[in-house]
Amino acid sequence: MDKYKNKYRIGSHRLRNWDYSSNALYFLTIVTQNRECILGDIIAGEIKLSEMGKIVENEFLKSFAIRNELFLHEYIIMPNHLHMIVEICHTGNESNDLIDNGDNVQPHGYDVEPNGRAVLQWQSIKPNRPVRLPKSISSFIAGFKSGVNTKIDDYIDEHHLPIPKYNKQNHFFQPNYHDHIVRNGFEYQRIADYIIQNPIVWENDKLNHKK
Repeated sequence: MDKYKNKYRIGSHRLRNWDYSSNALYFLTIVTQNRECILGDIIAGEIKLSEMGKIVENEFLKSFAIRNELFLHEYIIMPNHLHMIVEICHTGNESNDLIDNGDNVQPHGYDVEPNGRAVLQWQSIKPNRPVRLPKSISSFIAGFKSGVNTKIDDYIDEHHLPIPKYNKQNHFFQPNYHDHIVRNGFEYQRIADYIIQNPIVWENDKLNHKK
């Protein structure tokens, strides 16, 4: 976890030349600004969401209802962060085909094992352009964060809370996020177990600045 201007932030972990609109499973982590524990509390090994946490969960689940290419596998909302495994699946998308550019071989696409787990194939892919691709992980994250900012600001106004509203200068979530491409069924299960058990090990969580 890096610091900038004495504030904790997540450094970029984007995989070079990976197209983040590609069909794949992604393990994502989003953290509140300054790791502030405003989404809820861990009580007896379970998360009890605050009102702001409930708003975040509602906007989070809405993201999957409005995006046909996006599917939710596992997730947990913690006091100051979210963990999730999400899947991008463009049915009939040509990006699932092998792209023969002579080199630049990176993981791309997925197959399904007999147990139903998705497994990445190793294929040639097109380079990721330095823009926010539509129907991509970055567009999903940007839309989700924007929706949260709007709804939280409405909540602040409605309840006349004496706190600053959220905007480009005052982020609710850290501007960056952590991502990891899930490469096989074993890795999927390990990450899924980590997400499910996260509330139980909160006291020792590296994101828990109160420990």
